[in-house]
Amino acid sequence: MPANLPPEAKAKWLKVMEAKTPEEKLKALEEFLSAVPKHKGTENLIHWARRRMAQLRREIEERRIKERSLRSGGGANIYVEKEGDAQVVVIGPPSSGKSSLLKCLTNVKVEPDDIPYSSIEPIPGMFIYDNVYFQLVKLPSINIYDADSDVNSMALSMIRNADSAIVVLDASGDVEAQYNALKGILRENGIYIVKPRGFVTIEKRPTGGIQVIGKLVNGTVEDVKKLLVSYGINNALVMVNGEATLDDVEESIFKDVTYKPALVVINKIDLADNDYVRNIVAKLSNEVLVLTASLKNCMIDSKALGESLLRIMDLIRVYTKEPDVDTYSPKPFVLRRGSTVGDLAKRIHSRFYDGFKYARVWRIDKFPMGVKRVGINYVLNDGDVVEIHSSL
Repeated sequence: MPANLPPEAKAKWLKVMEAKTPEEKLKALEEFLSAVPKHKGTENLIHWARRRMAQLRREIEERRIKERSLRSGGGANIYVEKEGDAQVVVIGPPSSGKSSLLKCLTNVKVEPDDIPYSSIEPIPGMFIYDNVYFQLVKLPSINIYDADSDVNSMALSMIRNADSAIVVLDASGDVEAQYNALKGILRENGIYIVKPRGFVTIEKRPTGGIQVIGKLVNGTVEDVKKLLVSYGINNALVMVNGEATLDDVEESIFKDVTYKPALVVINKIDLADNDYVRNIVAKLSNEVLVLTASLKNCMIDSKALGESLLRIMDLIRVYTKEPDVDTYSPKPFVLRRGSTVGDLAKRIHSRFYDGFKYARVWRIDKFPMGVKRVGINYVLNDGDVVEIHSSL
């Protein structure tokens, strides 16, 4: 979002960042927008600012409604607290099969909405695969024809809070159009569901100056510092994920950019031509993992779904074993790929980490043969069985 803003507009943006309440942010954004020059380089920025202002107005109104509802003892809950090993939101256009997916994979009794966009409350359910607990949360339908709709705003906030997403698409319609529209709406709001070459997050801090971690492809750390200072940001941690440009840095000043790994489920394949399904799966597979299903009949490969969720989130299953016990725990610890024995020890209890002596590790498919003794920095693999020895 390169805008080449004048100093007056940058100064007004500083007031936006300093604003605390939605009301303050809305007023500051209105003043900021009045100082932004209107030309081709600022079109995307102006569009974003107007959309953000509309979202803030809705947030203010929703808060007022919620406050009135609480006083009267009613009101809908639009947030779901995380449970299980990972929270996965289920998103898609109306009638794509989101409710059916939950019905097939969890114990939740849920039926599709009779009227599109009539349901605004998220519906959670637990999908258990290989003793890994995935909390699936069905969100309100995404309106792919009205990017700035109220239901989209509610869904977007919940997507940001989740660990990943399942995108359910309807094979009886234009799957590619559904996918591109949904991906575009999320991208406009700073949410990637396809891992980009690079993106930037900025964590503003009270002191410490500007620190840049990661790789820039068309600039230097000094360029980043100069850019941020021009926007009144003098203390911040700039995290470059992958390879990013100065334009990406500038975009992250305005947008809270995040990546949510996604899995696409193409539903209703029984209503589509086989060649069409095969071709669209091949096309989308260039960007994301794709599964097919006929959820009306609960025809979905739950094993493939579980393994795919672990894969896109870079999660591994690690089993633990107590000394002098012949078996290991059937419930694994779910860790990020690249985690060490030390990370596992901390997860179990701090005393295992503080008093760590050594660990014994087996491969689950070879247990109880092939044990090896390792140290605290040993990097774990999916399917490892670990026995920690501690002095505490």
